[in-house]
Amino acid sequence: MPDPATVVQLLKKNSITMVRIYDTDPTVLRSLANTGIKVTVELTNEELPSAATDQNFADQWVQNNVKAYYPATLINGVTIGNEVFKEASQLNSQLVPAMTKVQAALARLGLADAVKVTTPIAFDALKMSFPPSEGAFRDDIALSVMSPMVNFLQETGSYLMMNIYPYLAYLSTPGMSIDYLLFRPNVGVVDKNSKQTYFSLLDAQLDAVYYAMEKLPSSSLRAGGMRKLTAGGGILEVKLGESHHPTRGHHGVGTRANAQAFTDGLMSKVRGGNSGTTSNKYNRLATSAVGTPHRPNADLDVYIFELFNEDNKPEDEQDFGLFYPNQQPVYQVDFVHGAGPVQPSYCTAKATAGDAALQAALDYACGHGADCSAIQPGKPCYKPNTKLAHASYAFNDYYQKNGRASGACDFGGAGTIVNQAPSGESFGTTTIHSTVYTSGQP
Repeated sequence: MPDPATVVQLLKKNSITMVRIYDTDPTVLRSLANTGIKVTVELTNEELPSAATDQNFADQWVQNNVKAYYPATLINGVTIGNEVFKEASQLNSQLVPAMTKVQAALARLGLADAVKVTTPIAFDALKMSFPPSEGAFRDDIALSVMSPMVNFLQETGSYLMMNIYPYLAYLSTPGMSIDYLLFRPNVGVVDKNSKQTYFSLLDAQLDAVYYAMEKLPSSSLRAGGMRKLTAGGGILEVKLGESHHPTRGHHGVGTRANAQAFTDGLMSKVRGGNSGTTSNKYNRLATSAVGTPHRPNADLDVYIFELFNEDNKPEDEQDFGLFYPNQQPVYQVDFVHGAGPVQPSYCTAKATAGDAALQAALDYACGHGADCSAIQPGKPCYKPNTKLAHASYAFNDYYQKNGRASGACDFGGAGTIVNQAPSGESFGTTTIHSTVYTSGQP
């Protein structure tokens, strides 16, 4: 692996501004000083029992591993353990006490607002995840651990951290569309209870978590009442502590192309790039513009696991990296939309689509957010007056406004993504005019 100082340069080069580490390695924390990169550190499973039973230990741990580096190193979170329910279930009863004592230690040092305490939870903490409306935590942790934990997270303005790998659910669900997994256009899956239609597996899994939290009893409500999921006046946020897709193995689903499609779709979702769960025959977008069908106003932060491929891990865990150890990318990723040099992309109509298909898709684009006023008679982009030219204009306007998500240039197969700027440039036999977007702004 590259040394920490080299890794920091790689992060900066790629405009990566937040990372997680699974310990409090001093060399790593010093390397991140004065970089503006935020880092979440971990109190390990091995340290957890001491933090749960001894406030002095928690105080000293925070002093040595947070206060000693902050604010030069922007530590913004402490995770208590890692997947405790799965990896160290004997510590289940000690998890919330450890979180509480670390929080108290941060408060004593005046760091409780800047540094949030949470714990990463594996998705198998849910006993039921489909349909999403039936999402529920396992019986052995729901009342004893999750209910007081959610109370703690609400009271401290923190967030629930979940580790979710959608490809695992795909592998265990025969007949599931891979497009549903990879944020590509698909027919959707209906929740029989809520009647909500889901166009991405991740949205369904996130909503299963939200429904599971809602089923927990709250000490602030009467017995049997439903929990109001608020923190500081808003929805208790679910952050993904880990999520990604493998580039090799896993019964053939792990490929570089699939990993890139998943990462592109995930980043588009986080940016709010896709525009609604549309079931129109010409465009079926994979994710909602903001949040999920059940929590449409919820924000989403995601930590992509992981930075590097690691060949000393078990074979099924080696190929999740964004980079090889030589710092070359496994595949190209636009980490921050518009930050630094970003490969432009545009959507144009296919000349082979035929007039009927182009007209139907053109009507759809203009009726679902594309500004088609410029291609009306007498307007600047009316000429050339062809279906192909007008469709290309409308397709590209729709595509740019929807965050350049790949599903936003489908149009029933009538659209295609190109990398040549459409404004005044030729596409086949036509010239189209459109607004060119950079960083999501005209």
